[in-house]
Amino acid sequence: MIREREDLGSRIFGIIITVVSMLSFFGAFILLDWYLNGELKYNSQYLTTFLLLIPIWYIGINKTNLTKFYRAKDTIIIISESLLFVIGGTGTLAMLVILLRLDMVNINVLLIYAIIDFALLSTIIILSYNYHKNLLNKGMNTHNIILIADQNCVDFIERLFLHNEWGFRIVAIISDAELIGEVFGSRVKVIEQTRSLPYLIKTHVVDEVFYCKNDINQEEIRKLVYACEEIGVIFRLQSAFFHMSATKTHLSYYDDVPFLTFINTPANKVAHQWKFVVDVVASFFVLLVWSPILLLIMLAIKLTSRGPVIFSQKRVGLRGREFNIFKFRTMVQDAEKLRSLLEAQNEMDGPVFKIKKDPRITTIGKFLRKTGLDEIPQFFNVLKGDMSLVGPRPPLPSEVAQYERWQLRRLSMRPGITCIWQITPNRNNITFDEWMKLDLQYIDSWSFKMDLILLLKTFQAVAKGSGQ
Repeated sequence: MIREREDLGSRIFGIIITVVSMLSFFGAFILLDWYLNGELKYNSQYLTTFLLLIPIWYIGINKTNLTKFYRAKDTIIIISESLLFVIGGTGTLAMLVILLRLDMVNINVLLIYAIIDFALLSTIIILSYNYHKNLLNKGMNTHNIILIADQNCVDFIERLFLHNEWGFRIVAIISDAELIGEVFGSRVKVIEQTRSLPYLIKTHVVDEVFYCKNDINQEEIRKLVYACEEIGVIFRLQSAFFHMSATKTHLSYYDDVPFLTFINTPANKVAHQWKFVVDVVASFFVLLVWSPILLLIMLAIKLTSRGPVIFSQKRVGLRGREFNIFKFRTMVQDAEKLRSLLEAQNEMDGPVFKIKKDPRITTIGKFLRKTGLDEIPQFFNVLKGDMSLVGPRPPLPSEVAQYERWQLRRLSMRPGITCIWQITPNRNNITFDEWMKLDLQYIDSWSFKMDLILLLKTFQAVAKGSGQ
């Protein structure tokens, strides 16, 4: 019943913030009209834009975690999720405005709308979360739980007592361990036999049962799950078996056959979908806004050296998939054939080849590399789905062939235009193994917040012209 109320509350809250977002659109129009002294004229295209906004926001809100009240969630996560949602949603809306040729819509309305909506959404969600946590701290809307534990679960049980805002109230602990009785016997009922569970969940108000024993007894668990299933009580299984380094687990079903799945890459499908949406929308607008500069760069390359304007090279992407990466040509024609003559000057260890004063680089190429402008065609790779904005840099097939086994895990995420290594000071002085470890660090701790930070630092590096 509690879960049903929470789901209903989440849906109602989604409708509320959708309505707030709709009102924000009108507020943005009125604010810009006031700033322009009434020169902003209303027309039917604004109504079309508004009607497009409603499904984008409502579907987006329900497909993300914005309105889901987790038992524990930091303010910084709420702010970053709200920011990414507004950026993705506004970007999608702006792209539709362009594709549908709604030329009479002032794009500044969308920019002001994004700022207002982000401020209102993040504020409302933070206030709602604080209110929700306050209710949990007061003992309202809590889940009554029974713990089946051994001596290894003392720390976890202490955390349950400590964090009232998680919303769990321990009804009883079932354990044969003397340590559990000694530590918690004065605070909660401790029972020795698991056979008592069917009686307890029948005679007490119990929402969930937590099984927290290191040694898993399959026959015991089968009986416990059945006892909970009979009367609709949630059963949660925890075990030291799941604590494998850098590995996340979840249960998958193929028809009715269950598999416990171990994943060592970010497993949040919704977050990955939003990452893809943000990648595509951002790449589209970068290419659109920078198109005049792209033409000037192409003309400069063509006039200053022989050869194609775009350099295409085979690279290795997600889990070994090969694709052609695009860059503006910064070297002389047939530079790859000249590499063998320069191998002795390689300044990087491992299979990577880099030298600071590469004689193959053209004059315009030095400028493009220094400013990072040579990488802009890779936004086409992002649109194709071969790359992401942020991720480990895609290696050459010849480099991958020399990888040690542990280094291959850097291919488990889609490669990116920028990464931790890309914005590290004096990155060419970093050893190859350290570079690989930075990429694995990114994979193991990936989040939208990290992507935002890396993108901002990349812009900063480009502005300083620190590329080589």
